[in-house]
Amino acid sequence: MKTTKSRALFNAAKKIIPGGVNSPVRAFKSVGGDPLFIKKGKGVILEDVDGNYFVDYVLSWGPMILGHAHPSVLKAIIKAAKRGSSYGAPCHDETELARLIVQAVPSIEQVRLVNSGTEAVMSAIRLARAFTKRDSILKFEGCYHGHADHMLVKAGSGIATLGIPDTPGVPKAFARQTLTAPYNDIITTEKLIQKHAKDLAAIIVEPVAGNMGVVPPSDEFLPWLRMITKKYGILLIFDEVITGFRVHFGGAQARFKVMPDLTCLGKIIGGGLPIGAYGGRKDIMQMIAPAGPVYQAGTLSGNPVAVAAGIETLRQLKKPGVYKELERKSKAIAEGLGEAAKEARIPYYQTRVGAMLGGFFSGSPVTDFASAKKSDTTKYAIFFHGMLRNGVYVAPSQFEAMLLSTAHSDSKIKHTISAARKVFKML
Repeated sequence: MKTTKSRALFNAAKKIIPGGVNSPVRAFKSVGGDPLFIKKGKGVILEDVDGNYFVDYVLSWGPMILGHAHPSVLKAIIKAAKRGSSYGAPCHDETELARLIVQAVPSIEQVRLVNSGTEAVMSAIRLARAFTKRDSILKFEGCYHGHADHMLVKAGSGIATLGIPDTPGVPKAFARQTLTAPYNDIITTEKLIQKHAKDLAAIIVEPVAGNMGVVPPSDEFLPWLRMITKKYGILLIFDEVITGFRVHFGGAQARFKVMPDLTCLGKIIGGGLPIGAYGGRKDIMQMIAPAGPVYQAGTLSGNPVAVAAGIETLRQLKKPGVYKELERKSKAIAEGLGEAAKEARIPYYQTRVGAMLGGFFSGSPVTDFASAKKSDTTKYAIFFHGMLRNGVYVAPSQFEAMLLSTAHSDSKIKHTISAARKVFKML
């Protein structure tokens, strides 16, 4: 596999971009080697600048659930762009996307569009603090909620990938306002809540953890969180930036039938363009300016091009049978990978919720961040590069998800399983 042009571009980028990338996990630090520079994506195929082709299971870290350059989404983007890329004033499509979100996500009565998942979480936390008149929040180890200061405490995603224990620049006072508990650990969480209930504004959680690898909630975890937060007057926030419209049209809350007070969204609702959103109960959302006193603003929030892409993406996903087919394909590839690992006698613990797949090089169950970190990351790095050589692009980190799209055909899935069988045997 030739990488001459990618390597040259990376060397040039490092001279003017910190680390040569604009988001850390792209740098291939945890798997070794240099990142590939992508020339284009079409359907599920990525082509890099050296002319290599890959079946893509990263999907821009989640947004491309219809595949790259989906014809109807492209048409909507071009049509919107011809009318102007940003107005800094209200437009009809903002309301239309908001309407589709409210219709789809059970707990959302009102929604505010922003520009990223990080911005959505940051805004939801501020709103929760204002509503409850409390300052502290509780999150779970290994869950990633964006890079706002108070959310980087024991975070997953790139923090886990790079093994960064702490982030310089985050004041200790901010960290003291953020409590952490192990994911799926009801006993520890309850002790923390009982001790800090009077100060806790919100508990924020990925309903399916997707930033320490894919770690599903236990059967009792989310219902218990809903019960305990109601008991103590704490707001429950679901970070559905990854799970929203991926594991179910109405998000993880619709799949598991647990309703939070606030929900954060991103990725899929922009159809590949930058966007985020947060929404929830009307009595809470009415506190946001200009309806209420909690200030949050954004010049490019609800820009017409991003919302046009989002509207068309959600319309496509709403068609009958879409999620049934995604479930079938996801199950097929998960079973194929599992069988390939078993044939090669490779310890490989699998997880899956809808079109989110996890595979840990571990012989033990993975239920939280501590057990996820026991995975053999050296073996994963070999697996990653082996898959690349066989034309399959998976996440360059053990602690990220493998994602499916509607564009993944049965033939591409068979190719992927065949590639994995070769790599597992090599391992």
